[in-house]
Formats: sequence, C-alpha cells, structure tokens
Amino acid sequence: MKDLAPKPEELEPIETASVDEIRALQLERLRWSLRHAYENVPLYRQRFDSRGVHPDDLKQLSDLSLFPFTTKADLRDSYPFGMFAVPRERILRLHASSGTTGKPTVVGYTRKDLDTWADLMARSLRASGTRPGDVVHVAYGYGLFTGGLGAHYGAERLGCTVVPVSGGMTPRQVTLIEDFRPSTIMVTPSYMLNILEEYQKQGLDPRESPLRVGIFGAEPWTNAMRAEVEQAFDMHAVDIYGLSEIMGPGVANECIETKDGLHVWEDHFFPEIIDPETGETLPDGELGELVFTTLTKEGLPMIRYRTRDLTRLLPGTARPMRRMEKITGRSDDMIILRGVNVFPTQIEELLLATPGLAPHFQIELHKRGRMDAMCVMVEAVPARAEESAREAARRTLAKKVKDTVGVSVEVIVGVPGSVPRSQGKAVRVIDNRNRG
Repeated sequence: MKDLAPKPEELEPIETASVDEIRALQLERLRWSLRHAYENVPLYRQRFDSRGVHPDDLKQLSDLSLFPFTTKADLRDSYPFGMFAVPRERILRLHASSGTTGKPTVVGYTRKDLDTWADLMARSLRASGTRPGDVVHVAYGYGLFTGGLGAHYGAERLGCTVVPVSGGMTPRQVTLIEDFRPSTIMVTPSYMLNILEEYQKQGLDPRESPLRVGIFGAEPWTNAMRAEVEQAFDMHAVDIYGLSEIMGPGVANECIETKDGLHVWEDHFFPEIIDPETGETLPDGELGELVFTTLTKEGLPMIRYRTRDLTRLLPGTARPMRRMEKITGRSDDMIILRGVNVFPTQIEELLLATPGLAPHFQIELHKRGRMDAMCVMVEAVPARAEESAREAARRTLAKKVKDTVGVSVEVIVGVPGSVPRSQGKAVRVIDNRNRG
C-alpha cells in the first residue's frame, strides 16, 4: 500500500499543538458552551438548577463532572425543536436519526455549525490519506441520515471531486468505481463487503481497483475486517466516528500513519468515559461508556451526552488529541445471554478467523423453553459450499464461540448469498425473545 500520510505542513496548527494548549482552549470553549446552553435551552437551565450548578462553577475541566448528563430520551421528549439554542430561523439544516421506537431525534445546524462540520470532515479525510483533487466515492446514505451529506461537504471542503452515489445498487457502485476512478470510498464496513463480493461476481480483481483509501463508519467493525479489506483491495482502511447528536461523522478519525484508534478532534468536542451503571467518571485507559460535550456548537449544544458506545480514551500518537479505541459495542445493545455479555463484534472476530466462511452474519435471539438462545447465521464461501465443508465450518465456529465467549450457540452455515445483505447499515441482531 502506498504511503499516504500527510506532511507536517499540511496539518492545521491545532493538530500539532501541545496538550497544554489544547486543554486551555477546551476550558475556554467549555465555559462558553455551558453558558450558551444554560441561557438558551430551558431543559438545561432546569437541569443545572435542579443539580445546584451554574456555568460559573466550571473552574477546571474536571468540574464538568458536576453537571448532569443528557440522553437521547431528552431529545425525543423535546421533539422537534425544544433543545435548539438559537431561533429556528437561524437553523439552516435539519437532520434526524431513525429511532427504533418513538419519535426520531432531530438535530439542527447554524451556518457556523455547518462550516465547522465541513472543516472537521475535511480534516478527517486528510488524516485518512485523502488529498485535494482526489475523487471521493460517497456510498453512505443521503437524506436525514448525517453520513452522506457529512462526507459530501467535507470532501468538497478539502477540494475533492465528489461522486454522490449513496447506498444500494451494488453493481452500479462497482461500475462507477471502475469508470470514475475514485481513490477514496466512504461507506459502512458491512456494505464494503458487498462491494467486494460484487467485484468477485463480476470477475474483477479488487486489488486492481483505483481505491487506495476506505473510510468506514456508522457501525462497529473489527481489526480483522480491516485486514481482510486491506488485503482484498490493496488499500488503507481507516475508522471514522460520529453521531448526529454531537455533529455527524467526523467527531473522531483514525490517522493513516498509525491506525491505532480514533483521534478525537478535541478542539470541538470534550470526551469523557463513565461507568455506565453508576455514571462515575473513569480515568483515561479505563473501559466504559463514551460521553461527549460539544465545545463550539451553536444550534444544538450537547452537555455530557451519553452515547452508549463502549470504548476507552488513550493518549495521542499521530496527533496530540486523545484517541478512542474502536467501539467494542454499546451499553444498551449488549446481548446478555444466560448471564454472559456478548457483543456482535466478538462473533465477527471469530467468524473472520474461521476458514471457509464468508464475512456476513446475522444473530437471532429467541426463547428455547424458558431460556434465551442465540442462533448465528453465516454462510460458506463458494469454494466451500458443499455440505461436508459447511458442517465442518459450523462445528469450528460453534466451538470458537463456546471457548472464547463462554456460551453455547446454534450456528447455521448457509449456502453463499443466504445471509441478508445490508444496503447501508447492517442489521446484526434480530431479537425475537419477546415475540409471541
């Protein structure tokens, strides 16, 4: 793979600032953000007053722990515009997340917010190895989901040529990649596997594709999947992180020169790790739930927003900003199976390490009598599709899950193409335990 690391002169000053300079900037901006939220959002004023804290109580960064958390339920309860901190007329764009229950969470952006978002996405692309003038293939979904437009405007801000393909129509994706010659693709990791599969169906060698950088986000993925994609396409695969409530994609990004976790853009977001059960702030290096406070957002400031994502904070490497490890799961979608905690990413790791199996899977949870049971549905690669090979792979994967995770699960190995394909964000878990 080609060395695509940015040169020092290509970085912004904040990307080479000292940790002390970053902390001083965060303190200044955090004071502004707390005051902005308190003075303009009734919910924050009520919450702060009930807790007996005031923005002026923030004397140092650690004082943020005095302030209350914000949750997705707060946004739903304030639907649609109750948490905006500016008049609706100053909101230039609305996005909304697709909630599984109840009303969606609505987010709004001022002109300054949109400029910040584009700037940080441009920074993320550059950190990933993309350069002005490159062609960027955006296969994230467009619309109320923040992925497509976030990637689009960031690539344009960097000075790239954007191909706004969106998701779906996989054969056309491959055609456009081959014809338009993009060097960068931005897509969910599960859908990148579909594109790889389509290359193979068409008899094309993915290593001969023009792609040199893949920026993958919107769902957890593993280093094993990184290795598979990088080997298959002879490309760099880097992780991007974001969520609509905080901004959208571009809150944190891996740097291509290290690929050792996502650097949080700490000049705009202050991260914390908390114990998801007690809410206690944990020191850097401890695994827990990720919490973000926005430092510069005008339209929708977020104070101590509980993301439910599980990770840990680590010192900076390629950049001075702290890193967050790849997301290992979520505190609210963790599967508890007969007293054992199971994450879909664990199943993915084991699947990718099992010969004869394709990198597609779906977990179904159901009741067997009074007990919870798990069925892992996978599929064989075409060369190992005969029944005896599928049975051997089934036994191997079931044993790996038992030995590694500590629970017995049913494994079904189907023929190639039997696992439902994602047209965007993968549906990894289907929970049928409370049906019927």
